[in-house]
Amino acid sequence: MKKSILTLAIAIVTVLGVSQSAFAGNKEREAVTVLSEISNINKIEVYGNVELYLSDGTTDQVKVYNKYYSENALVQNKNGVLTISSYKTEKLVVWVTVNNLFNLSVYDNAEVKSFGKLSALELSVNLYNNASAKLNMDAYAVNVKVNDHAKADLEGTTAEADLNCDYSAFLNISNLSSEHMVKKVVAEPYTGESNATVVL
Repeated sequence: MKKSILTLAIAIVTVLGVSQSAFAGNKEREAVTVLSEISNINKIEVYGNVELYLSDGTTDQVKVYNKYYSENALVQNKNGVLTISSYKTEKLVVWVTVNNLFNLSVYDNAEVKSFGKLSALELSVNLYNNASAKLNMDAYAVNVKVNDHAKADLEGTTAEADLNCDYSAFLNISNLSSEHMVKKVVAEPYTGESNATVVL
């Protein structure tokens, strides 16, 4: 009986440890290109069919998966703006570690997910088209605009939150805690109605 309990306890600890590093472990087995020349990222723009993972770190780092150099993709940094774009059917998967991110703009069908808590003093997030973002934040001030048919799932804590949701967009803030939160849902310009979904 004691042996069974010990085996079960070891199994539970192992599963918990594996699940926390599942993303990193799975991705490390794929083709990986580390773009070491990229640094000082303060803005990220994502276009096309991209799956972006964001995490905090002491230095900036970009890892691109899915045989980056054999695909029709662009990942470049210019004047602190990291641009990521891919229009292939298969998603381009990119993992970016940032130290001082201020602005995130996501377009088309791109997806952005935070890997762990994303810390920032001030963070502006803009989603367009059918883009989606799932962010766990620890920030002083956030400004989020969800446009078109985009989707945002926000959680974590902020002191100040300014949230704008377009008439056809989706915004989930049920797990977002803020000392001062301003929410605005934009009406459809012709009918004055709104089909936006805001989960509080």
